[in-house]
Amino acid sequence: MDFFLLEAVANAGGAVGAGLAAMGAGIGVGQIGKGAVEAIARQPEALNDIRSNMILTAALVEGAALFAIIVGFLAMVL
Repeated sequence: MDFFLLEAVANAGGAVGAGLAAMGAGIGVGQIGKGAVEAIARQPEALNDIRSNMILTAALVEGAALFAIIVGFLAMVL
């Protein structure tokens, strides 16, 4: 009986962890986009530099979130 409870808690923890990672990535990318739009509004001549930095940073955030989601799924499966 204890094994089934432990497995259920691991599944729930993995699901919650994956969900929080996805939510965190969404909030982070939104903040990156907000900052980029504000920076472009202040300095329109720096559009290309700001855009490239925004895309690079958003990709790094999404990569970290992907690792967190995979860890959450592995907690559910293994």
